[in-house]
Amino acid sequence: MSIKIRMIGTGSAFAKKYFNNNALVTSGDYTLLIDFGITGPLSMYQMNMPLDRIDGVVVTHLHADHIGGLEELMLRLRFDYKKKPTLFIEEHLVQPLWDYSLRGGLEFGAGGTQKLDDFFHIIPLTARKPQEVAPGLRLEIWPTRHFPDMPSYAIILNDKLFYSGDTVFDPNLIGSALERGCDYILHECQLEGQGLFHATLAELLTLPEDVQRKVRLMHYGDHMEQYIGHTGLMTFLHQHETYEFPI
Repeated sequence: MSIKIRMIGTGSAFAKKYFNNNALVTSGDYTLLIDFGITGPLSMYQMNMPLDRIDGVVVTHLHADHIGGLEELMLRLRFDYKKKPTLFIEEHLVQPLWDYSLRGGLEFGAGGTQKLDDFFHIIPLTARKPQEVAPGLRLEIWPTRHFPDMPSYAIILNDKLFYSGDTVFDPNLIGSALERGCDYILHECQLEGQGLFHATLAELLTLPEDVQRKVRLMHYGDHMEQYIGHTGLMTFLHQHETYEFPI
């Protein structure tokens, strides 16, 4: 059994060249979208990937580089494709996603007042409680430390792949993922500066070599090429490329 992950974008919140860090996970015939930021619709267009291929969406947190493309996705799927995907989201984020991010552009539409569940089948998630997404695909969300008082979550896929979402450098979180049995660590990487809200390359380079070998770097700046060969035993994920993981 394996899953495929195609990176819609691998860039940071303000990246223009590499787009927002979002991904498509495919298991069998099922396609799960991890976040969908402002640049998501354009990137999907460039990938020649129709939006109706998406069967489910999981949201890590409510910053625009992770949810800014949802309005277009929701409108297109509902009115152009007549499709209602599943939304997997931490239970306490359901109402804020609608009230503070989506309601202004979506509440009043064709057929009267709209609600979030007019666009999605909503499955609320509880942290550290696995959820079956489709045959052969299971996810679990873990809390991360990103912005103070802002809920944000990493994702564990099939108990073997850790996808960081947004987080400061947190060796205990990485250690817990490894203890859980994760063989692959897809981790954000701020290439320079202080790690106030994101893990920095300098911090990630303090990880033991056996851990670095498991790490793929994402959520980086547009000057990523300058750092090729300077990431220890860690490697970069690349925009629009597909990676297969036997998990």
